[in-house]
Amino acid sequence: MFKITLKLLLIIISLICISSVSAAQSLTRLSNPEMAPDFTLQDMDGVEHKLSDYKGQPVIVNFWATWCPPCRAEMPSMERAWNKLKDQGVAMLAINVGEDEDTIFTFLGDYPANFTILLDQTGTTSEAWPLRGLPTTFIISPDGRIIYQAIGGREWDDEQLLQQILALKKQ
Repeated sequence: MFKITLKLLLIIISLICISSVSAAQSLTRLSNPEMAPDFTLQDMDGVEHKLSDYKGQPVIVNFWATWCPPCRAEMPSMERAWNKLKDQGVAMLAINVGEDEDTIFTFLGDYPANFTILLDQTGTTSEAWPLRGLPTTFIISPDGRIIYQAIGGREWDDEQLLQQILALKKQ
């Protein structure tokens, strides 16, 4: 419990330092891409999703919370990006950190999302990933490695970002 509370405190502090939506619409390429930690999480309908089930395609893994202003700011652009990517062989998984289904359901009434929303109510999955604040997004290559990260909000329907993600399909 203390570990989760401390992590949430660090995330809150980091939010103070992260602007609402990053001015730079870029992804940071990792110099030494490591395998993404696998997870099994349920979606809002109780269906289990394993990250390893998405091997063979690029995957956008976004960590977020309803109380996070930059998360709320980027959610509409994630939906627009999903509408552009859903038929392109790219998966988008948004992992809510530590909140219950009712809170998320209410949030989705204001910020509709047709991509996969996963629940990490215990914080176990978020602890296994190198989060440095919310939102944090990782782009996973088809072979399961973390290739890019984005700390802070982005306009995910930005063509440059989408092209970086789609280029992973050719690797």
